[in-house]
Amino acid sequence: MTVADSDKSRLDDAARAGWLYFIAGHTQDEIAKMLQVSRASAQRLVSLCLAERLITFRLEHPIAACMELAAKLKERFDLVHCEVVPTDPASPQATAGIAERCANLLDATLRSETPVIVALGTGRAVRAAVERVTPIDRPNHQLVSLVGTISADGSASFFDTVGRLADRTGARHYPMPLPFLMASEDERNRMVRIEPIAKVKAIAAKADLRLIGIGQMDQKAQVHVDGFVTREELFEMMRLGAIGEVTGWAYDGKGKLIKAGTNKRLTSIPPEVPAQATTIGAALGQAKVPAIRAALLGRLVNGLISDEATARAILEK
Repeated sequence: MTVADSDKSRLDDAARAGWLYFIAGHTQDEIAKMLQVSRASAQRLVSLCLAERLITFRLEHPIAACMELAAKLKERFDLVHCEVVPTDPASPQATAGIAERCANLLDATLRSETPVIVALGTGRAVRAAVERVTPIDRPNHQLVSLVGTISADGSASFFDTVGRLADRTGARHYPMPLPFLMASEDERNRMVRIEPIAKVKAIAAKADLRLIGIGQMDQKAQVHVDGFVTREELFEMMRLGAIGEVTGWAYDGKGKLIKAGTNKRLTSIPPEVPAQATTIGAALGQAKVPAIRAALLGRLVNGLISDEATARAILEK
């Protein structure tokens, strides 16, 4: 190994230590165990991360392995945007890393003086990203929800992201004031044609950026866990071949939307197929790998923010 390679490797280690300490929130003792170094070495790596300005408020150092995975994903699936963050060894399902990068993307978009339209889906990663957005006064921007913001019991959805982002930016926002599912296809068709909903759909159609979650369709599917669909509805979609969902729209292993089941009663704005506007899926975890890969294959998204372990698993298929 050359001196240059040794320095690069040490900076990579420092960046990992910095990410684990400042973003994932681990102690130096925990970091020492994860990186298999002494506590003193872990402390020096965190100090080096600061000294080399690899981290300010956000991690700026492009970790080589993550960059390589992102480049491979971008090439294989013809993506317009792809970021891969380190996997937290102690909590591989933690969304802190991808939420941070999603927040960075939102920050960069919302800093524009030119009016922009941002459309948001739901999910833990998207909500966590919104909470990290730097407050900024941008009243000329527009924020629009892609998903119905009323829960099955009539209450406002906990995962309403548009209202929260509007609080942080002063932007005009357009929620989707409908239940996630209607009782029948006819009722859904009537409701989405009423003027206020048609206006929301028209704004969403012009979005410059769409940021959405990607969910698996199995017994632990978030759309079921969070009460949007019943167990019977979930199982029906699984029998129809559903492997994943974006903004509630279920699709099969090839990324094709299923023309039956809950998709006929769903009020969410349908995804563009193939995605035209920048449409970023934010997701991670082994259970979501088939769903993420299918969404990429079907061009339901043209961008991805995920972590190392998930990225490797997608590329191995």
